[in-house]
Amino acid sequence: MTTYSAVVTTGIYCRPGCGSKPLAENLRTFELPAAAEAHGYRACLRCRPYRVAGPIAADAPELLCRAVQLIIAGALDTGTEAALGARLAVSPRHLRRLFHQHLGVTPDQLARSRRAHFARRLLDDTDLTVADVAFASGFGSVRQFNRDMRLVFRASPVELRSRRRRADRLAADGGLELRLPFAPPLHWPTLLAFLAERAVPGVESVEGGVYRRTISLDGEAGLLEVRPGGEDHLLLRAHLPFWEGLIHVVERVGRIFGVDADTVPAEAALAGDPVIGPLIAVRPGLRVPGAWGAFEIAVDAVLGQYAPRPRVREQMAALVTAAGQPVPGISHGLTHLFPSAEMLAGTDLKGVGLPQDTAGTLGALALAVAQDDTLLDGGPPLPEFVRAVAAVPGVTADAAQRIALRLGYGDAFSVADRATASAQAEAAAAWHPWRAFAATHLAVADLPTTTA
Repeated sequence: MTTYSAVVTTGIYCRPGCGSKPLAENLRTFELPAAAEAHGYRACLRCRPYRVAGPIAADAPELLCRAVQLIIAGALDTGTEAALGARLAVSPRHLRRLFHQHLGVTPDQLARSRRAHFARRLLDDTDLTVADVAFASGFGSVRQFNRDMRLVFRASPVELRSRRRRADRLAADGGLELRLPFAPPLHWPTLLAFLAERAVPGVESVEGGVYRRTISLDGEAGLLEVRPGGEDHLLLRAHLPFWEGLIHVVERVGRIFGVDADTVPAEAALAGDPVIGPLIAVRPGLRVPGAWGAFEIAVDAVLGQYAPRPRVREQMAALVTAAGQPVPGISHGLTHLFPSAEMLAGTDLKGVGLPQDTAGTLGALALAVAQDDTLLDGGPPLPEFVRAVAAVPGVTADAAQRIALRLGYGDAFSVADRATASAQAEAAAAWHPWRAFAATHLAVADLPTTTA
Protein backbone atom coordinates (compact mmCIF):
# COMPACT_ATOMS: atom_id res chain seq x y z
CA MET A 1 0.00 0.00 0.00
CA THR A 2 1.33 3.44 -0.95
CA THR A 3 1.90 5.76 2.01
CA TYR A 4 1.84 9.52 1.44
CA SER A 5 3.97 11.75 3.64
CA ALA A 6 2.77 15.18 4.73
CA VAL A 7 5.04 17.86 6.21
CA VAL A 8 3.47 19.82 9.03
CA THR A 9 5.72 22.85 8.61
CA THR A 10 5.10 23.32 4.86
CA GLY A 11 1.54 22.02 4.52
CA ILE A 12 2.62 19.83 1.57
CA TYR A 13 2.17 16.09 1.03
CA CYS A 14 4.33 13.88 -1.20
CA ARG A 15 4.32 10.39 -2.65
CA PRO A 16 7.07 7.86 -1.90
CA GLY A 17 10.33 8.61 -3.65
CA CYS A 18 10.01 12.39 -3.59
CA GLY A 19 13.38 14.11 -3.21
CA SER A 20 12.31 16.30 -0.27
CA LYS A 21 13.95 15.44 3.06
CA PRO A 22 11.94 16.89 5.95
CA LEU A 23 12.67 16.16 9.59
CA ALA A 24 10.98 13.00 10.86
CA GLU A 25 9.24 14.87 13.70
CA ASN A 26 7.46 17.06 11.11
CA LEU A 27 5.98 14.16 9.14
CA ARG A 28 2.48 12.72 9.13
CA THR A 29 1.48 9.77 6.94
CA PHE A 30 -1.74 9.08 5.06
CA GLU A 31 -2.86 6.13 2.98
CA LEU A 32 -4.64 8.27 0.39
CA PRO A 33 -4.09 11.71 -1.13
CA ALA A 34 -7.70 12.48 -0.25
CA ALA A 35 -6.93 11.97 3.44
CA ALA A 36 -3.97 14.36 3.31
CA GLU A 37 -6.14 16.93 1.51
CA ALA A 38 -8.92 16.51 4.06
CA HIS A 39 -6.39 17.51 6.74
CA GLY A 40 -5.46 20.66 4.85
CA TYR A 41 -2.33 19.54 2.96
CA ARG A 42 -1.72 20.35 -0.71
CA ALA A 43 0.02 18.25 -3.35
CA CYS A 44 3.77 18.60 -3.86
CA LEU A 45 4.65 20.39 -7.11
CA ARG A 46 7.78 18.25 -7.54
CA CYS A 47 6.44 14.67 -7.24
CA ARG A 48 2.82 15.53 -8.20
CA PRO A 49 1.06 12.71 -6.30
CA TYR A 50 -2.15 13.28 -8.24
CA ARG A 51 -0.48 11.72 -11.31
CA VAL A 52 0.08 8.27 -9.77
CA ALA A 53 -2.26 5.46 -8.80
CA GLY A 54 -3.53 5.55 -5.23
CA PRO A 55 -5.05 2.10 -4.63
CA ILE A 56 -7.21 1.13 -1.69
CA ALA A 57 -5.46 -1.49 0.42
CA ALA A 58 -6.30 -4.98 -0.83
CA ASP A 59 -6.96 -6.14 2.73
CA ALA A 60 -9.52 -3.39 3.42
CA PRO A 61 -13.00 -4.53 4.54
CA GLU A 62 -15.16 -5.82 1.71
CA LEU A 63 -17.90 -3.29 2.45
CA LEU A 64 -15.41 -0.45 2.14
CA CYS A 65 -14.06 -1.78 -1.18
CA ARG A 66 -17.57 -2.07 -2.59
CA ALA A 67 -18.40 1.47 -1.45
CA VAL A 68 -15.26 2.82 -3.11
CA GLN A 69 -16.12 1.00 -6.34
CA LEU A 70 -19.58 2.59 -6.36
CA ILE A 71 -18.05 6.02 -5.73
CA ILE A 72 -15.65 5.48 -8.61
CA ALA A 73 -18.65 4.54 -10.77
CA GLY A 74 -20.21 7.94 -9.96
CA ALA A 75 -22.59 7.18 -7.08
CA LEU A 76 -21.80 10.53 -5.43
CA ASP A 77 -21.66 12.70 -8.54
CA THR A 78 -25.34 13.46 -8.11
CA GLY A 79 -26.29 11.14 -5.24
CA THR A 80 -25.79 11.45 -1.48
CA GLU A 81 -23.95 9.49 1.18
CA ALA A 82 -27.36 8.39 2.50
CA ALA A 83 -28.29 6.93 -0.88
CA LEU A 84 -24.90 5.21 -1.11
CA GLY A 85 -25.41 3.71 2.35
CA ALA A 86 -28.86 2.47 1.34
CA ARG A 87 -27.37 0.63 -1.67
CA LEU A 88 -24.94 -1.06 0.71
CA ALA A 89 -27.60 -1.72 3.38
CA VAL A 90 -25.82 0.37 6.05
CA SER A 91 -26.55 3.73 7.66
CA PRO A 92 -24.76 6.87 6.44
CA ARG A 93 -23.24 7.23 9.91
CA HIS A 94 -21.77 3.72 9.82
CA LEU A 95 -20.47 4.32 6.29
CA ARG A 96 -18.73 7.54 7.31
CA ARG A 97 -17.26 5.86 10.40
CA LEU A 98 -15.88 3.04 8.24
CA PHE A 99 -14.30 5.50 5.81
CA HIS A 100 -12.78 7.56 8.62
CA GLN A 101 -11.37 4.48 10.34
CA HIS A 102 -9.70 2.94 7.29
CA LEU A 103 -9.13 5.83 4.85
CA GLY A 104 -9.18 8.98 6.96
CA VAL A 105 -11.80 10.67 4.78
CA THR A 106 -15.54 10.77 4.28
CA PRO A 107 -17.12 9.27 1.14
CA ASP A 108 -17.81 12.78 -0.18
CA GLN A 109 -14.20 13.84 0.39
CA LEU A 110 -12.92 10.80 -1.50
CA ALA A 111 -15.25 11.51 -4.43
CA ARG A 112 -14.20 15.17 -4.54
CA SER A 113 -10.51 14.26 -4.47
CA ARG A 114 -10.85 11.75 -7.33
CA ARG A 115 -12.72 14.28 -9.48
CA ALA A 116 -10.14 16.99 -8.77
CA HIS A 117 -7.18 14.71 -9.46
CA PHE A 118 -8.69 13.53 -12.74
CA ALA A 119 -9.36 17.12 -13.75
CA ARG A 120 -5.76 18.07 -12.96
CA ARG A 121 -4.54 15.27 -15.22
CA LEU A 122 -6.81 16.52 -18.03
CA LEU A 123 -5.47 20.04 -17.56
CA ASP A 124 -1.93 18.66 -17.86
CA ASP A 125 -2.37 16.08 -20.60
CA THR A 126 -4.98 17.55 -22.94
CA ASP A 127 -6.04 20.77 -24.61
CA LEU A 128 -9.68 20.49 -23.53
CA THR A 129 -11.18 23.80 -22.47
CA VAL A 130 -11.66 24.45 -18.77
CA ALA A 131 -15.41 24.01 -19.13
CA ASP A 132 -14.96 20.70 -20.96
CA VAL A 133 -12.55 19.52 -18.25
CA ALA A 134 -15.12 20.38 -15.58
CA PHE A 135 -17.90 18.29 -17.06
CA ALA A 136 -15.55 15.52 -18.23
CA SER A 137 -14.42 15.16 -14.61
CA GLY A 138 -17.91 14.74 -13.20
CA PHE A 139 -18.46 18.22 -11.76
CA GLY A 140 -22.00 19.55 -11.86
CA SER A 141 -20.99 23.09 -12.80
CA VAL A 142 -17.97 25.21 -13.62
CA ARG A 143 -18.50 27.08 -10.35
CA GLN A 144 -18.26 23.83 -8.36
CA PHE A 145 -15.20 22.87 -10.41
CA ASN A 146 -13.41 26.15 -9.64
CA ARG A 147 -14.28 25.92 -5.95
CA ASP A 148 -13.09 22.33 -5.50
CA MET A 149 -9.87 22.84 -7.51
CA ARG A 150 -8.96 25.81 -5.33
CA LEU A 151 -9.78 23.77 -2.25
CA VAL A 152 -7.60 20.81 -3.30
CA PHE A 153 -4.79 22.53 -5.23
CA ARG A 154 -4.90 26.13 -3.91
CA ALA A 155 -5.15 27.47 -7.47
CA SER A 156 -7.72 28.00 -10.20
CA PRO A 157 -7.97 25.64 -13.20
CA VAL A 158 -6.53 28.36 -15.48
CA GLU A 159 -3.52 28.77 -13.16
CA LEU A 160 -3.02 24.99 -13.01
CA ARG A 161 -3.12 24.70 -16.81
CA SER A 162 -0.39 27.35 -17.06
CA ARG A 163 1.86 25.26 -14.79
CA ARG A 164 1.82 22.06 -16.84
CA ARG A 165 5.13 20.71 -18.04
CA ARG A 166 5.92 20.49 -21.73
CA ALA A 167 6.27 16.69 -21.57
CA ASP A 168 2.82 16.29 -20.00
CA ARG A 169 0.80 17.17 -23.10
CA LEU A 170 -0.21 14.12 -25.11
CA ALA A 171 -0.83 14.67 -28.81
CA ALA A 172 -3.01 12.10 -30.58
CA ASP A 173 -3.80 11.72 -34.26
CA GLY A 174 -7.53 11.63 -33.64
CA GLY A 175 -9.27 11.06 -30.35
CA LEU A 176 -8.10 12.07 -26.88
CA GLU A 177 -5.07 10.40 -25.30
CA LEU A 178 -4.73 9.96 -21.53
CA ARG A 179 -2.40 8.18 -19.12
CA LEU A 180 -3.72 5.37 -16.91
CA PRO A 181 -1.27 5.35 -13.97
CA PHE A 182 -0.57 2.19 -11.98
CA ALA A 183 1.84 1.07 -9.26
CA PRO A 184 4.39 -1.14 -11.08
CA PRO A 185 4.79 -3.89 -11.95
CA LEU A 186 1.78 -4.75 -14.10
CA HIS A 187 1.99 -7.95 -16.16
CA TRP A 188 0.61 -6.52 -19.40
CA PRO A 189 1.34 -9.51 -21.67
CA THR A 190 -0.73 -11.92 -19.59
CA LEU A 191 -3.57 -9.46 -19.10
CA LEU A 192 -3.66 -8.91 -22.85
CA ALA A 193 -3.56 -12.66 -23.54
CA PHE A 194 -6.42 -13.22 -21.07
CA LEU A 195 -8.53 -10.53 -22.76
CA ALA A 196 -7.64 -11.76 -26.24
CA GLU A 197 -8.85 -15.25 -25.41
CA ARG A 198 -12.19 -13.82 -24.23
CA ALA A 199 -12.57 -10.94 -26.70
CA VAL A 200 -16.13 -10.60 -28.01
CA PRO A 201 -15.97 -10.78 -31.84
CA GLY A 202 -17.10 -7.52 -33.39
CA VAL A 203 -16.90 -5.69 -30.04
CA GLU A 204 -13.33 -6.27 -28.83
CA SER A 205 -10.01 -6.94 -30.53
CA VAL A 206 -6.39 -7.46 -29.52
CA GLU A 207 -3.88 -6.74 -32.27
CA GLY A 208 -0.23 -5.74 -32.15
CA GLY A 209 -0.21 -5.39 -28.38
CA VAL A 210 -3.22 -3.02 -28.39
CA TYR A 211 -6.64 -3.68 -26.82
CA ARG A 212 -9.60 -2.08 -28.60
CA ARG A 213 -13.33 -2.12 -28.03
CA THR A 214 -16.55 -0.34 -28.89
CA ILE A 215 -18.66 1.24 -26.16
CA SER A 216 -22.06 2.87 -25.91
CA LEU A 217 -22.53 6.27 -24.27
CA ASP A 218 -26.20 7.21 -24.00
CA GLY A 219 -26.86 5.15 -27.12
CA GLU A 220 -24.02 6.67 -29.16
CA ALA A 221 -20.96 4.68 -30.15
CA GLY A 222 -17.39 5.25 -29.04
CA LEU A 223 -14.05 3.50 -29.49
CA LEU A 224 -11.36 2.85 -26.89
CA GLU A 225 -7.74 1.81 -27.49
CA VAL A 226 -5.30 0.85 -24.71
CA ARG A 227 -1.56 0.20 -25.13
CA PRO A 228 1.54 0.22 -22.91
CA GLY A 229 2.79 3.72 -22.18
CA GLY A 230 5.66 3.41 -19.71
CA GLU A 231 6.81 1.60 -16.60
CA ASP A 232 4.08 3.21 -14.50
CA HIS A 233 1.23 3.90 -16.93
CA LEU A 234 -0.85 2.65 -19.83
CA LEU A 235 -2.04 4.93 -22.62
CA LEU A 236 -5.74 5.24 -23.42
CA ARG A 237 -6.92 6.79 -26.67
CA ALA A 238 -10.63 7.55 -26.59
CA HIS A 239 -12.82 8.37 -29.59
CA LEU A 240 -16.10 9.50 -28.01
CA PRO A 241 -19.22 11.37 -29.14
CA PHE A 242 -18.87 13.82 -26.20
CA TRP A 243 -16.55 14.36 -23.22
CA GLU A 244 -19.11 14.76 -20.42
CA GLY A 245 -18.56 12.06 -17.80
CA LEU A 246 -15.20 11.06 -19.29
CA ILE A 247 -13.95 10.31 -15.77
CA HIS A 248 -16.25 7.29 -15.57
CA VAL A 249 -15.16 6.01 -18.97
CA VAL A 250 -11.53 6.20 -17.85
CA GLU A 251 -12.28 4.59 -14.48
CA ARG A 252 -14.09 1.71 -16.19
CA VAL A 253 -11.20 1.20 -18.59
CA GLY A 254 -8.80 1.22 -15.67
CA ARG A 255 -10.91 -1.43 -13.96
CA ILE A 256 -10.46 -3.77 -16.93
CA PHE A 257 -6.71 -3.75 -16.37
CA GLY A 258 -6.72 -3.37 -12.58
CA VAL A 259 -4.63 -0.20 -12.62
CA ASP A 260 -5.83 0.77 -9.14
CA ALA A 261 -5.15 -2.67 -7.67
CA ASP A 262 -2.65 -3.30 -4.89
CA THR A 263 -1.19 -6.76 -5.55
CA VAL A 264 1.49 -6.66 -2.83
CA PRO A 265 -0.59 -8.12 0.05
CA ALA A 266 -1.95 -10.99 -2.06
CA GLU A 267 1.47 -11.81 -3.50
CA ALA A 268 3.03 -11.75 -0.04
CA ALA A 269 0.30 -13.95 1.43
CA LEU A 270 0.42 -16.57 -1.35
CA ALA A 271 4.11 -16.52 -2.31
CA GLY A 272 4.76 -19.60 -0.17
CA ASP A 273 1.73 -21.53 -1.40
CA PRO A 274 2.84 -24.67 -3.30
CA VAL A 275 0.28 -24.11 -6.08
CA ILE A 276 0.00 -20.33 -6.43
CA GLY A 277 3.50 -19.31 -5.32
CA PRO A 278 5.29 -20.59 -8.45
CA LEU A 279 2.67 -18.92 -10.66
CA ILE A 280 3.24 -15.57 -8.95
CA ALA A 281 6.97 -15.90 -9.55
CA VAL A 282 6.36 -16.27 -13.29
CA ARG A 283 3.87 -13.38 -13.55
CA PRO A 284 4.64 -10.75 -10.89
CA GLY A 285 2.21 -7.84 -10.92
CA LEU A 286 -0.64 -9.77 -12.52
CA ARG A 287 -3.97 -8.09 -11.80
CA VAL A 288 -7.40 -9.67 -11.61
CA PRO A 289 -8.95 -8.61 -14.94
CA GLY A 290 -12.04 -6.48 -14.59
CA ALA A 291 -14.81 -5.79 -17.07
CA TRP A 292 -16.21 -2.92 -19.08
CA GLY A 293 -19.79 -4.17 -18.78
CA ALA A 294 -21.24 -6.45 -16.11
CA PHE A 295 -23.95 -7.86 -18.41
CA GLU A 296 -21.39 -8.66 -21.08
CA ILE A 297 -19.37 -10.71 -18.57
CA ALA A 298 -22.53 -12.39 -17.28
CA VAL A 299 -23.49 -13.52 -20.79
CA ASP A 300 -20.02 -14.98 -21.27
CA ALA A 301 -20.25 -16.82 -17.94
CA VAL A 302 -23.66 -18.32 -18.77
CA LEU A 303 -22.53 -19.50 -22.19
CA GLY A 304 -19.44 -20.96 -20.52
CA GLN A 305 -21.66 -23.23 -18.42
CA TYR A 306 -22.63 -25.16 -21.53
CA ALA A 307 -19.77 -24.87 -24.01
CA PRO A 308 -15.96 -24.67 -24.25
CA ARG A 309 -14.23 -21.36 -24.95
CA PRO A 310 -14.03 -21.64 -28.79
CA ARG A 311 -17.76 -22.36 -28.98
CA VAL A 312 -18.53 -19.52 -26.55
CA ARG A 313 -16.75 -17.10 -28.89
CA GLU A 314 -18.86 -18.31 -31.81
CA GLN A 315 -22.04 -17.87 -29.79
CA MET A 316 -21.03 -14.40 -28.61
CA ALA A 317 -20.37 -13.43 -32.22
CA ALA A 318 -23.82 -14.67 -33.24
CA LEU A 319 -25.50 -12.71 -30.42
CA VAL A 320 -23.63 -9.53 -31.34
CA THR A 321 -24.58 -9.85 -35.02
CA ALA A 322 -28.23 -10.60 -34.23
CA ALA A 323 -28.90 -8.07 -31.45
CA GLY A 324 -26.01 -5.61 -31.27
CA GLN A 325 -26.19 -2.11 -32.73
CA PRO A 326 -24.04 -1.89 -35.89
CA VAL A 327 -21.19 0.62 -35.79
CA PRO A 328 -19.96 1.34 -39.33
CA GLY A 329 -16.63 2.79 -40.29
CA ILE A 330 -14.42 1.22 -37.57
CA SER A 331 -11.47 -0.99 -38.46
CA HIS A 332 -9.76 -3.86 -36.60
CA GLY A 333 -12.83 -6.08 -36.99
CA LEU A 334 -15.00 -3.92 -34.71
CA THR A 335 -18.51 -3.76 -36.11
CA HIS A 336 -21.10 -3.62 -33.30
CA LEU A 337 -21.94 -2.51 -29.79
CA PHE A 338 -22.63 -5.32 -27.34
CA PRO A 339 -26.41 -5.82 -27.00
CA SER A 340 -28.13 -4.65 -23.86
CA ALA A 341 -30.13 -6.91 -21.57
CA GLU A 342 -33.32 -5.43 -22.99
CA MET A 343 -32.23 -6.27 -26.54
CA LEU A 344 -31.32 -9.87 -25.71
CA ALA A 345 -34.50 -10.34 -23.68
CA GLY A 346 -36.46 -9.57 -26.85
CA THR A 347 -34.33 -11.73 -29.17
CA ASP A 348 -35.21 -15.23 -30.36
CA LEU A 349 -32.12 -16.87 -28.89
CA LYS A 350 -32.86 -20.30 -30.31
CA GLY A 351 -33.18 -18.63 -33.69
CA VAL A 352 -29.65 -17.28 -33.21
CA GLY A 353 -28.45 -20.86 -32.95
CA LEU A 354 -28.22 -21.40 -29.20
CA PRO A 355 -29.21 -24.81 -27.83
CA GLN A 356 -32.49 -24.90 -25.92
CA ASP A 357 -30.96 -25.06 -22.42
CA THR A 358 -28.46 -22.31 -23.19
CA ALA A 359 -31.15 -20.10 -24.72
CA GLY A 360 -33.43 -20.63 -21.73
CA THR A 361 -30.81 -19.66 -19.17
CA LEU A 362 -29.54 -16.69 -21.15
CA GLY A 363 -33.07 -15.45 -21.76
CA ALA A 364 -33.84 -15.68 -18.04
CA LEU A 365 -30.66 -13.75 -17.22
CA ALA A 366 -31.38 -11.02 -19.77
CA LEU A 367 -34.93 -10.63 -18.46
CA ALA A 368 -33.75 -10.50 -14.84
CA VAL A 369 -31.17 -7.79 -15.59
CA ALA A 370 -33.63 -5.83 -17.73
CA GLN A 371 -36.11 -5.83 -14.84
CA ASP A 372 -33.52 -5.09 -12.12
CA ASP A 373 -30.49 -3.05 -13.17
CA THR A 374 -28.97 -3.44 -9.69
CA LEU A 375 -28.64 -7.23 -10.00
CA LEU A 376 -25.10 -6.97 -11.37
CA ASP A 377 -23.98 -3.66 -9.83
CA GLY A 378 -21.67 -5.29 -7.27
CA GLY A 379 -23.34 -3.69 -4.27
CA PRO A 380 -24.20 -6.66 -2.02
CA PRO A 381 -21.63 -8.77 -0.14
CA LEU A 382 -20.23 -11.68 -2.14
CA PRO A 383 -22.48 -14.42 -0.66
CA GLU A 384 -25.60 -12.32 -1.30
CA PHE A 385 -24.46 -11.42 -4.81
CA VAL A 386 -23.83 -15.07 -5.67
CA ARG A 387 -27.20 -16.14 -4.24
CA ALA A 388 -29.05 -13.42 -6.17
CA VAL A 389 -27.39 -14.22 -9.51
CA ALA A 390 -27.66 -17.99 -9.00
CA ALA A 391 -31.37 -17.51 -8.28
CA VAL A 392 -31.86 -16.77 -11.99
CA PRO A 393 -33.15 -20.06 -13.47
CA GLY A 394 -30.30 -22.07 -14.93
CA VAL A 395 -27.41 -19.91 -13.67
CA THR A 396 -24.97 -21.92 -11.55
CA ALA A 397 -23.17 -20.72 -8.45
CA ASP A 398 -19.85 -21.18 -10.24
CA ALA A 399 -20.98 -18.89 -13.07
CA ALA A 400 -22.07 -16.32 -10.46
CA GLN A 401 -18.62 -16.57 -8.87
CA ARG A 402 -17.00 -16.03 -12.29
CA ILE A 403 -19.08 -12.90 -12.77
CA ALA A 404 -18.24 -11.68 -9.26
CA LEU A 405 -14.53 -12.17 -9.88
CA ARG A 406 -14.58 -9.89 -12.94
CA LEU A 407 -16.67 -7.30 -11.04
CA GLY A 408 -14.01 -6.85 -8.37
CA TYR A 409 -15.01 -9.20 -5.56
CA GLY A 410 -11.61 -10.06 -4.11
CA ASP A 411 -12.61 -13.41 -2.61
CA ALA A 412 -14.64 -14.72 -5.56
CA PHE A 413 -13.45 -18.07 -6.84
CA SER A 414 -14.39 -19.90 -10.01
CA VAL A 415 -12.76 -23.20 -10.90
CA ALA A 416 -10.45 -23.08 -13.91
CA ASP A 417 -10.90 -26.74 -14.82
CA ARG A 418 -14.13 -28.67 -14.27
CA ALA A 419 -12.22 -31.96 -14.16
CA THR A 420 -10.42 -30.87 -11.00
CA ALA A 421 -13.17 -28.68 -9.59
CA SER A 422 -13.46 -30.40 -6.20
CA ALA A 423 -9.70 -30.36 -5.65
CA GLN A 424 -9.49 -26.69 -6.60
CA ALA A 425 -12.37 -25.78 -4.31
CA GLU A 426 -10.72 -27.58 -1.40
CA ALA A 427 -7.38 -25.87 -2.04
CA ALA A 428 -9.10 -22.49 -2.38
CA ALA A 429 -10.03 -22.51 1.31
CA ALA A 430 -6.37 -21.76 2.07
CA TRP A 431 -6.34 -18.82 -0.37
CA HIS A 432 -8.97 -16.75 1.48
CA PRO A 433 -9.31 -13.74 1.22
CA TRP A 434 -7.29 -13.64 -2.03
CA ARG A 435 -9.20 -16.27 -3.96
CA ALA A 436 -9.92 -14.06 -6.99
CA PHE A 437 -6.19 -13.39 -7.26
CA ALA A 438 -5.43 -17.12 -7.00
CA ALA A 439 -8.15 -18.03 -9.51
CA THR A 440 -6.72 -15.55 -12.01
CA HIS A 441 -3.25 -17.09 -11.77
CA LEU A 442 -4.76 -20.54 -12.28
CA ALA A 443 -6.79 -19.34 -15.27
CA VAL A 444 -3.75 -17.91 -17.06
CA ALA A 445 -1.28 -20.65 -16.13
CA ASP A 446 -1.24 -22.01 -19.67
CA LEU A 447 -1.21 -18.65 -21.44
CA PRO A 448 2.02 -17.22 -22.89
CA THR A 449 3.90 -14.78 -20.67
CA THR A 450 4.83 -12.63 -23.67
CA THR A 451 2.80 -11.37 -26.58
CA ALA A 452 3.46 -9.58 -29.85
